Amino acid sequence: MRTLQHLDDNELLALLKAGDRNAFTQLYGRYSALLYVYAFKLLGDTDSAKDMVQEIFIAVWDKRDSTDYHISFASYLYTSVRFKFLKAIAHQKVKAVHAENFLSLFDEKTHSTEAYITEKELVAKVESLVAELPPQMARVFMLSRLQHLSNQEVADKLQLSEKTVRNLLSKATAILKPKIGAGVLLLLLHI
Repeated sequence: MRTLQHLDDNELLALLKAGDRNAFTQLYGRYSALLYVYAFKLLGDTDSAKDMVQEIFIAVWDKRDSTDYHISFASYLYTSVRFKFLKAIAHQKVKAVHAENFLSLFDEKTHSTEAYITEKELVAKVESLVAELPPQMARVFMLSRLQHLSNQEVADKLQLSEKTVRNLLSKATAILKPKIGAGVLLLLLHI
């Protein structure tokens, strides 16, 4: 009897399509490190590269019954990384345009009374929404985004791990983004 590691990709994909978790694990083991290196070369960031590889393999598992690989599985994976990279670049360009438009509202040349009032209202809105966050999350957000401390500085100050600080910031951003709007959040996050 042949073990899974001796099966080729097409045989593993057939098992995967039937819901075999071990086949998925075998495919992940074959390609995750290679994809990570490729994603890292494109992104230049270890966390982003790891996240991208995880997202791709999550999609492979989630769409296992509906995806037919007309090209080799390796080609599909590398194409997925390129697609996600290009999509991320496009998304960054859109965010940059929104941030630029938002910042131009407060440009010194156009800093009218109306803009000043709008700015004060936005600051008050942000402060009130941050106050609604759980206390620890609000403290982390205020120190990081409004006092511009690094994640490590926030962790040291609040006696938390840096990972906890990152998780709290991520959750705070997810809560605040739909309430504040992308433009204000982009300004706060310095994106």
